Formats: sequence, structure tokens, C-alpha cells
Amino acid sequence: MRPTMAQAHLKDGFIYGDDVSQEYVYMPAGEIGLSNPMCVYENNGVITDVDFAEAEKLITLRSLKVTSHPTLGSRSC
Repeated sequence: MRPTMAQAHLKDGFIYGDDVSQEYVYMPAGEIGLSNPMCVYENNGVITDVDFAEAEKLITLRSLKVTSHPTLGSRSC
């Protein structure tokens, strides 16, 4: 099965988010390249670890787009 665009972007360190709602999903640099990477979901400053499948669901359900994080910039690595 081919990876989705969101999966490929997460694995490349891109950050998905919504600046208005202050929500962000990204894969920390230390997780890139791992077989079962964890991702981060930030919502109004609350940080939660989520697995890769959950990160993709959040991106889709919350309609998050590639964006720039207020402290990390445009990529997590």
C-alpha cells in the first residue's frame, strides 16, 4: 500500500496544524526513521503523544494543513 501524502510529510518532518485553533501534529526528529514512530499532538499548549495512525486520523478529522509551528518553525527536524 502506498503511503498517503500526510504520512510521507510526517516522515519528512513537516508539521501539520491550525494556527487559529493552536493545534499541531508532527513527528519529533528522534522518531523519524523508526519502524513504529510516535507523533506529538499539541492542542492549546497541551502536548500528547499519539501513534502514527492516530496522528494521520487527527490530520484528516481536524482538517490540519502543513504549517509553521510557533517555536519549531516549518519542520520538526
